[in-house]
Amino acid sequence: MRILHVSDCYLPRLGGIEVQVADLVRMQRERGHEVEVATATRGEALAGVHRIVARVPFDLPVHPRGVGRLTRLMALRRPDVVHVHTGAVSPFAWMGVRAAVRAGLPVVVTVHSMWDPVTAGVYRLLRLAYGWHRWGLVGTAVSTAAAAPIRAVAGRRVPVHVVSNGLDLSGWRATTAPAAHDGEVHIVAVGRLAPRKQPVRLLELLRRVRAGVPASVPLRATVIGDGPARGSMERYLARHGMTGWVSLPGRYTREQIAKVLASADVFVAPAPRESFGIAALEARAAGLPVVARAQSGVADFVRHGREGLLGRSFAELVACVTRLAADGELRASIAAHNRAAEPTAGSWPVVLDSFDRCYAEAVARRG
Repeated sequence: MRILHVSDCYLPRLGGIEVQVADLVRMQRERGHEVEVATATRGEALAGVHRIVARVPFDLPVHPRGVGRLTRLMALRRPDVVHVHTGAVSPFAWMGVRAAVRAGLPVVVTVHSMWDPVTAGVYRLLRLAYGWHRWGLVGTAVSTAAAAPIRAVAGRRVPVHVVSNGLDLSGWRATTAPAAHDGEVHIVAVGRLAPRKQPVRLLELLRRVRAGVPASVPLRATVIGDGPARGSMERYLARHGMTGWVSLPGRYTREQIAKVLASADVFVAPAPRESFGIAALEARAAGLPVVARAQSGVADFVRHGREGLLGRSFAELVACVTRLAADGELRASIAAHNRAAEPTAGSWPVVLDSFDRCYAEAVARRG
């Protein structure tokens, strides 16, 4: 097929959507599809990438005449399907939807984020104003949790399928138990230190876990990542005397993260609105018990008591981490299961087949 991906953000930016779209483009090309990208992100010339950029403040990935530019591009390239990628707010991507509908092209829309009540309310108003639910779209979301609010707003006219992010987990797989480290329990979290991820709340969780675990059990925690909340986190650690056992090493490479996970005991993904949880899936593939929110996308590949523990509230998350830190047998049992059972979530063949079916459905709806 000839596929045109439309995304506000793309390489050289290195956020979750950008990297995921770039990987999808690469894998689809390897499968034999003719794949191109339209984006409002500035950057170097790349084969098959059409940069539709404008002079706007802060180099934001938007274009005031995006619909017209995208319509002309689609008329020139005539893709078999247009695959649009959106976050919570993605004006250029939705211009791509509008342009494709005007051009009479099949459209698949992937929502990579979790709609909160405010975002859902905005899309409900846009549905009333523009009737986008009648445009023949096929939707996908990266997890069951992320799909639920979209389905509630879109209604029956827009099919919304769950297609997870694609990942190569071969480099994360652990088949042997980690070496013992004198009874110390090492807790790890990985992610951008942004306020919406509530990283200071994570430090509060760790502090409460330390208070709930017997003093005879030494704890160590590593929070990998960087971002605007780092200063607040450093002040919190200093204020509560936690600098001796909690470290903030900054951004790590994939290889460095894999090395840390190989020596860790528990992985924590505490964000309440995690649409998928790439870092959590990598940790689960590395054999770690994962603690996360039951209402997040992580619940698609972590079952309570099997691959980790799930909590619906902050207090339950604290209890889950405390339980794992204090119960070595439970940690070992979950870790052994995770090492033995390869996760199916994120498998590229499954992801590619799923999108192929979505494309066929979009073509049929447009036809």
